[in-house]
Amino acid sequence: MGSAYTPGLSVSPRTTIRKTRRLPLKGKVLVSVGERVSPDAVVARAELPGPMQTVKVAAALGVEPNDVPGALLVKVGDRVDAGQVLAQTKGLFGLFKTDCKSPVAGIVEIISPVSGNVGVREAPLPIDATAYIPGRVSEVLPEEGVVIETQGALVQGIFGIGGERRAPLRRVSARADAPLTESDITPDLAGKIIIGGSNISGPALRRASELGVTGIVVGGIVDQDLIAYLGYDIGVAITGHEEIPLTLVITEGFGTISMAERTFALLSSLEGREASLSGATQIRAGVIRPEVIVPDTQPAAASGAATENEDAFSLSVGTPIRIIREPYFGKLATVTGLPPQPVRVRSGAVVRVLEALLADGGGVVTVPRANVEIVAE
Repeated sequence: MGSAYTPGLSVSPRTTIRKTRRLPLKGKVLVSVGERVSPDAVVARAELPGPMQTVKVAAALGVEPNDVPGALLVKVGDRVDAGQVLAQTKGLFGLFKTDCKSPVAGIVEIISPVSGNVGVREAPLPIDATAYIPGRVSEVLPEEGVVIETQGALVQGIFGIGGERRAPLRRVSARADAPLTESDITPDLAGKIIIGGSNISGPALRRASELGVTGIVVGGIVDQDLIAYLGYDIGVAITGHEEIPLTLVITEGFGTISMAERTFALLSSLEGREASLSGATQIRAGVIRPEVIVPDTQPAAASGAATENEDAFSLSVGTPIRIIREPYFGKLATVTGLPPQPVRVRSGAVVRVLEALLADGGGVVTVPRANVEIVAE
């Protein structure tokens, strides 16, 4: 009677992972259902129209705009190269001709006798959607993208920054409660996704960027260190598009918070394996979680695939949870009670709540059920 369906963070050594790879505008899907793809494979492509370059032909030739059509050597639809002559005056006795050349390569799209200008559209800009993870194409979304499916380990975080990257995992911290300091970041970590413990300091984060570390997975970070690194307050918008040289995934929350032992042990066991990493986060509608994905290298039958189901996300006494709203944001806890009657909370709303024992020794707290998520096994 006391259970409720609650989305949760996955920390699983083996599960079915399905990633939708979608173009930002309609394009062409380049793979088919059942096809196996590598992480770098381009699965869909769209073309963004190239910029229009306006060539002031009349001004360049020193003629009236209505004289431009008679001087043109090209027409609408012609493909031109950079430096190609677009128009030319007849000159005097065939001499002293004046040329107007195209500054770019492209296609002549506009000829205006009113302004005397010619518009040359540059080549379209390709936009590619890559597979991101190795796997099998399980679904094609016509003109939009595909769904890639694979089996492997999945660790979801509570917050992240930085885009999609792929590199080998490397554990740096010896314990889940050990912080990452500047002295821990050494040149041999370049090109690696490093696993820390409870926290990464601001100087360590900056040094990791300078040395070419690909990604960082750590329990927590002090919000002021993150703001100082980015140069601005990240707010509540979706993350993942920051112009930074690495990706950061926070597994527990803001502050100095030990990484959950189960998460730390799983990531440590995967050291040396190639991982796909994304810091994209959105905690409102259309939830997006930062993640670490390590595809399975064994056949499905040999390792016994685990299947997640709704029961895995049902609240009950003893369920491990993470609180995702203040004043306990990011704290891990265990459900100790599920009062059946709604309760009036501080905001004045009457909601169903739960009682939970904080993992950091802070005692039992009462929070709305909507303010927690299950940490899935």
